Amino acid sequence: MRAVVVTQPGPPDVLQIRDVPTPKPTPGQVLISVEAFGLNRSELHSRRGVADNGTFPRIPGIEATGVVADCPGGEFEVGTQVVTLMGGMGREFDGGYAEYTCVPASNVIAFDSDLPWATLGAIPEMLQTAYGSLTTGVDGHKGQTLLIRGGTSSIGLALAVLARRRDMRVISTTRQESRREFLEQYADHVVIDDGDIADKVRALTDGGVDGAVELVGANTLRDTLRATRTHGVVCFTGMLSDQWTIPDFYPMDYLPNGVRLTAYGGSATDLPPAVLQDFIDDVATGTISVPVAKTYRLDEIVEAHTDMENGALTGKGVVLTR
Repeated sequence: MRAVVVTQPGPPDVLQIRDVPTPKPTPGQVLISVEAFGLNRSELHSRRGVADNGTFPRIPGIEATGVVADCPGGEFEVGTQVVTLMGGMGREFDGGYAEYTCVPASNVIAFDSDLPWATLGAIPEMLQTAYGSLTTGVDGHKGQTLLIRGGTSSIGLALAVLARRRDMRVISTTRQESRREFLEQYADHVVIDDGDIADKVRALTDGGVDGAVELVGANTLRDTLRATRTHGVVCFTGMLSDQWTIPDFYPMDYLPNGVRLTAYGGSATDLPPAVLQDFIDDVATGTISVPVAKTYRLDEIVEAHTDMENGALTGKGVVLTR
């Protein structure tokens, strides 16, 4: 099979297309014929060698979408449409940047759809992270206001879609005025992020938002906390800025009175199959849309990572394997 292989950390051109043996699944594993996979910033971190897990050489990729090619344990029928995500993919074992991937059955979720693979390939990790951040992370409910710090990212856009389906009021941020009009399709209010938005957000609300999802990173977290009302919740989910830690963290000084800080990082088991199927069905009927920024061929993987690294994608990048 053709696969993307990384033998050592480095810039995008360390991503090499190679012919490698197709994996052979054992009972408890599923061999998936990959049709598409989404691009994720954590894969950029792994490629650079700055992630705290993973070894080289490695086929990257924390998600993939396709059909079951073999399943010795019988958990899924051959030909079933499936997604797979997380659980060590692309880090502890080879991931989805390939024509086939072999994963534990617990990493697999079945679905049924006639949507194009380019659309389906964008969904699994984006939806899992957005759904988990909204539910487990901030426990969002109808009538509440949600701040999405990093609104033009694929997860930010998916969060906005899910939140508005719950009749929540959405405030999303972007650093670029040129992206305001695009983001207004997803959010009730757009705030241009200059690093200090708390007062602007509080002016749009009555004492701050009920919930906030931090996708930019540790460098904006303190300001996001200040934009949140007493008893509100901030969920730390993403690190678009590549700033992961807070130097000399002193909770009494850092956290506003009564504002709660949580975090979210899930896996396939955190995405209920019914949530995935309902989301796909709503995309098919046009009720909601999937923010696909650009599609690539497998042999364009260096270009794809370069675009992701340069922040050129507004939404999700997807790679088609065939």
